[in-house]
Amino acid sequence: MRQILLAGCVLLLVSCARQTKEQAPRAKAFGAALVEVGGSKQIASIGTVLDQPVVVQVNDAKGAAAAGALVQVHVDRNGEADPPSGLTGPDGQFTTMVRLGGTAGPYKVVASTRDQSGKAIELRLDEVALGFEETHGQQLADLYCGRCHNSESSAERVSNHDNLTHNAHAFSEGAVLNALSEADLTSVIAHGGPALNRSPEMPPFGYTLKKPDVAAMIAYIRAVADPPFRPKGAAYGKN
Repeated sequence: MRQILLAGCVLLLVSCARQTKEQAPRAKAFGAALVEVGGSKQIASIGTVLDQPVVVQVNDAKGAAAAGALVQVHVDRNGEADPPSGLTGPDGQFTTMVRLGGTAGPYKVVASTRDQSGKAIELRLDEVALGFEETHGQQLADLYCGRCHNSESSAERVSNHDNLTHNAHAFSEGAVLNALSEADLTSVIAHGGPALNRSPEMPPFGYTLKKPDVAAMIAYIRAVADPPFRPKGAAYGKN
C-alpha cells in the first residue's frame, strides 16, 4: 500500500512539474538592456504587497522596446512576485506586484531577461519592509511630521515644506540623518530644533510623544534611510 502511495505521489509531482514547465512562457524576442519604469524604493509593512507595481522594460540594442521578451522576477528573503515571470507587451514592459517577506529590513527585487546569445541581464531594485516598531514610527511621522518633512501634498494633507525658512529633511535623507546619533535624534524630536542649535521651526514633541513613540520614530528613520544607515562598529558584507 505504501509503495502504491509513494508511486502516486511521484507521478503527481512529475505531472505538476511538467505542467509548470509547459505553462512557462517562451521568449518570442530578446533585448539588450533592462531598465526600470517604476516601483523601486517603496516602503511597506512586512508581509504586505507594495502599493505600486514594479514595472521594467526590455530594450533592444537600438534602445527600442522589445515586445515578447521573457522577464523573470525574484524577491529575496521569502518575498514573492505575482506574476513571477511573463512576456513583455507591445511597449516592451512587464508589470508585477511584489509582496515583501516576514522579516523587516531592506529587500532586493531582481528582474532578469536574456539577450540573443543567452546571456543574463539583471536589474536590481530596492524596497524596504517595516516591522511593528518601524510601522508605528511611520504612522507617527505621517501624523506629526509629514506636513513639514514631506514636500509632496496630498488630498488629505497640504505640505508646508516650501513655506519653511530652513529645509526640513525628508526622513529618508540618509546623507544627513545618518550622521545624527540616537541621542541627537531623541533630543531634537523631544525638545525641537534648538536642542541641536537648529531651526526653531522644528517644534518639541516631548509632551506629545512617549519614549517608546520616539524610539519607534527613530527606528523608522533608520529603516528608510537612503543610503542605508550603518551603525558604527558593525561589519557589512558586499551585496
